[in-house]
Amino acid sequence: MKWVRIDRDSYGTIVTSWLICALLILLVSQLIHIWWVSLPICILLFVFMVFITWFFRVPDRQTPDEENPRLVTSVADGKVVIVDKVYEKEFLHKDCIQISVYMDFFDVHCNFWPISGEITYYKYHPGKYLLAFHPKSSELNEHASSAMKNGYGEILFKQIAGTFARRIVCYSQEGHQEYRGDQCGVIKFGSRIDLFVPLEADVKVKVGDKVRAVESVLAILPDHS
Repeated sequence: MKWVRIDRDSYGTIVTSWLICALLILLVSQLIHIWWVSLPICILLFVFMVFITWFFRVPDRQTPDEENPRLVTSVADGKVVIVDKVYEKEFLHKDCIQISVYMDFFDVHCNFWPISGEITYYKYHPGKYLLAFHPKSSELNEHASSAMKNGYGEILFKQIAGTFARRIVCYSQEGHQEYRGDQCGVIKFGSRIDLFVPLEADVKVKVGDKVRAVESVLAILPDHS
């Protein structure tokens, strides 16, 4: 039997949720003496305790074609909500293809490096908590931006907080070498990833597609040879 791994940066959230639920279960059992009222409430609270633990699981995924450095895989599980040509003004300062993936409450919220390469830029931006699919959430919401570069190009991705997400964890450190498919952080609860790839990249997804972190190829970087 293989144990499910839990995100190490979510232990505090899980324990806090357990303590609150345990306290509520105790109060319900002590104050409500009608068993067919108290029992369902206690069961729901227990189910929530299990769910919150499962929510922060780190899935065991295998990257497609590990030897191909041109593949750009999804940073997160979710649904593709934007595929569009935009001007990336924070770091790349050029026209790119933006691919955005929206995570709902039931998607895995751990994030993973989309390519193997060197971290060339990282910046955390405090901000608002608009709905993650709001067009302005990319700029106005709390988010963390990371750029990576290998021999086939440079990309940038943003971990964007949603209405209920109040904390973003990102492992980016400028100058470090990272590898596609390794965990790069986590966003607590509803959120979005914006990924910016070169215009010449071969985009493999369209709006409405469901994607899985690590396993789904979003684009292929151009071959300049």
